[in-house]
Amino acid sequence: MFTGSLFGLVRILIVGPLAYLSLIAVLRVSGKRTLAKMNAFDFVVTVALGSTLATVLLSKDVPLDEGVLAFVILAALQFVIAWIAQRVSPVEAAIKSSPRTLLCDGQFDEAALLDERVTRDEVAAAVRKSGGGDLGRIAAVVLETDGSISVIATSAAGDRSAFPR
Repeated sequence: MFTGSLFGLVRILIVGPLAYLSLIAVLRVSGKRTLAKMNAFDFVVTVALGSTLATVLLSKDVPLDEGVLAFVILAALQFVIAWIAQRVSPVEAAIKSSPRTLLCDGQFDEAALLDERVTRDEVAAAVRKSGGGDLGRIAAVVLETDGSISVIATSAAGDRSAFPR
């Protein structure tokens, strides 16, 4: 109950580094997108990769080659779906959210705050973090597709047609 068999421990010592190195190799081949700031789709793939790694390490029923194949399949599926999403707008809309303006010209968009479940305090914190203080001097605060918050100062606003609605 508290200790595993010697075989199980040796298996983990051998399979662990091999599975880890295999995962690193798959991630390097799959490109930066897999490791970029994540939207929900990317997050699911990352969690699935972690779960697969844990299963390969801890389950005697899953051999290393099957685990590596699972890594490759997950990375390939992510690549294919991202490639299709770049070319087919409905697919992109299905897997990615759109950016949303939370504050424009110092005025909060209350509907956007409610829809996106963001508080005024979180917007104010993002403004402070960006070096701003007065919300009246902020052209826009945008909730990006990856969940980060961008702050656009009035002097840097330029063309406002780029602000999402």
